[in-house]
Amino acid sequence: MELDKKKCVPCEGGLEPLTEDKAKKYLASLDDDWKLNEDSKSIEKNYSRKNHFELSSLINIIMHISHSEDHHPEVTFGYNTAKVKYFTYAIDGLSENDFICAAKIDKVLSV
Repeated sequence: MELDKKKCVPCEGGLEPLTEDKAKKYLASLDDDWKLNEDSKSIEKNYSRKNHFELSSLINIIMHISHSEDHHPEVTFGYNTAKVKYFTYAIDGLSENDFICAAKIDKVLSV
């Protein structure tokens, strides 16, 4: 699955969220640090950097990808750590868009 080559599509609701089995299949194509939350409604990954400046740079990369795809995560951060959480509000669960954005982040950060 080459999710990083796909483009997010607008989601206004009316779609069913991914099942847990389908979410696990998508998750298998991401970096191992992405985790499916217990309720299977979101995925998240924790990041750690050397200092606040490096963490800010990471967050800017994530925000650029999210803005380009028009699909935005929850990002919480401190001095040198951040948690990125993706889920699709409009369907109260996971969509392919969540995994597309996560895959794009993985690709950019692996370079």
